[in-house]
Amino acid sequence: MKRRLFLKAAAAGSMLPVSLNGMSVRAYANSPLMHLLGRRTGNNDNVLVLIQLNGGNDGLNTVIPLDQYTNLTKARSNVIIQDTKVLKLNGVNGTGLHPSMTGLQSLYNNGLVNIVQDVGYPNPNFSHFRSTDIWMSGSDTTENWTTGWMGRYLDAQFPGFPDGFPNTGAPDPPAIQIGGMVSLATMGASVNMAMAITDPSNFYSLVNGSSDPVPNTPAGRELEFLRIMANQTNQYATSIKNAAGKATTLSTKYPTGNNLADQLKIVARLIKGGLKTQVYMVSIGGFDTHSQQVDNSDHSLGAHATLLQRVSDAILAFQDDLTLMGVQDRVAGLTFSEFGRRIMSNGSVGTDHGAAAPMIAFGTGVQKGIIGRNPVIPDTVTVNDNVPMQYDFRQVYASALQDWFGLSKTEVKAAMGGKDFNTLPVFKANPAGIEDFADLVSRLHLHDVYPNPASGEATFKFFTDGGNVELCLFDPLGNRIRTMASGKHGMGEHEVRVDLRGLRPGNYFYQLSQGNRKYTKVVVVAN
Repeated sequence: MKRRLFLKAAAAGSMLPVSLNGMSVRAYANSPLMHLLGRRTGNNDNVLVLIQLNGGNDGLNTVIPLDQYTNLTKARSNVIIQDTKVLKLNGVNGTGLHPSMTGLQSLYNNGLVNIVQDVGYPNPNFSHFRSTDIWMSGSDTTENWTTGWMGRYLDAQFPGFPDGFPNTGAPDPPAIQIGGMVSLATMGASVNMAMAITDPSNFYSLVNGSSDPVPNTPAGRELEFLRIMANQTNQYATSIKNAAGKATTLSTKYPTGNNLADQLKIVARLIKGGLKTQVYMVSIGGFDTHSQQVDNSDHSLGAHATLLQRVSDAILAFQDDLTLMGVQDRVAGLTFSEFGRRIMSNGSVGTDHGAAAPMIAFGTGVQKGIIGRNPVIPDTVTVNDNVPMQYDFRQVYASALQDWFGLSKTEVKAAMGGKDFNTLPVFKANPAGIEDFADLVSRLHLHDVYPNPASGEATFKFFTDGGNVELCLFDPLGNRIRTMASGKHGMGEHEVRVDLRGLRPGNYFYQLSQGNRKYTKVVVVAN
């Protein structure tokens, strides 16, 4: 990155020393995405809270596929959750939650949780840093974007930023991050719109209000930029502190010693205090569970259980607080992690970097239910086998932008880097209900491949009710290696013969897709 761009990014995201309730607070300085949301949706003052699970969450021990339990036990006997302890969900057969997630179980049973199965992206990357960049930027694996899915609105909607902000029409920071580092998600073409907010009374006192001229040199222009950002930071800090002073938390369910709960408690205060911010990001680390993921004597306990309980308890208290404050209908939450874990556990009582994992949405505005099928677990699993992706994370982003914030399809496409992603029935505003969605999936059928195991040619059969269909083959790491059928198919049974010779022995996944409808099975390639 060029020196000037680096200085701009650093200035926008520098950490300041004083915070709210002991938590460092970052303000996404008048994100044009969020300002656009406020302008285009009229009375839509909805808020989205993003909860980042840093490290790569083990989805198979979070949302547990009980209908795959026999094969799952073979694959991860040293970390598998006892099936008798898995939390049941009302109206759901074959899927449950980790025993420590009683808070989310309660919210689900009360109609406040939506689970999207097996979320990831094609050809996954297993580096924490690279995969996080992909999730934040919304890029493909082969693309290295320097802008974020929020930040791409910044330059188009607010040219010249940061000059002139905040102002009377936009006095509050439209997005806030509590703790952690400034996200790539808010990076524009030349400047990160995110800035740090701390004590406005003493920080940057040297440059605040300074009117000294600066030389017309690169260094002088950088100093001028830093002065603008410093002044803007102090103004937003005042706005945040004023909002925090107008409200107190009401829920008695906030647990002590829970950093995520502490962050969400601040978010609730700011929302109730009248801050017009529309996006908040909070985070919790520790999900890189390569070893000692569970307690040896009781797999429902241990490091991962502690993390999931903190997440579940924090969300339960936050939702309770919002309800007591009377702002629950304006707020929705969404969890995400940079990747999941492998199907097979390792010898250190842990799990290694994997591909897809579930995302969880919560709030009164979400559709209760589970989108997608349980992940398919092969009968015999190798160390390379991953949970195959059913849904692209950008479909969930697009759903939030379109169905929660009310953006047009054109605006959503711009945020996604010019790419179209079908939305999912995560939010109630989506015209396709969970039940309708499930009915559509049931009309798409993928037969077992023959022969299986296969060492030469194999026959793939599927049924569709008509339309554009795609049948793809994925390797154990989740990379799409072959498109076996693509294009318009009439209603009825279809058959494709494919030569599998030349592939390394192992488990491969074949997936039939028609729009948002997906069906995945396993084919074993023999020697």
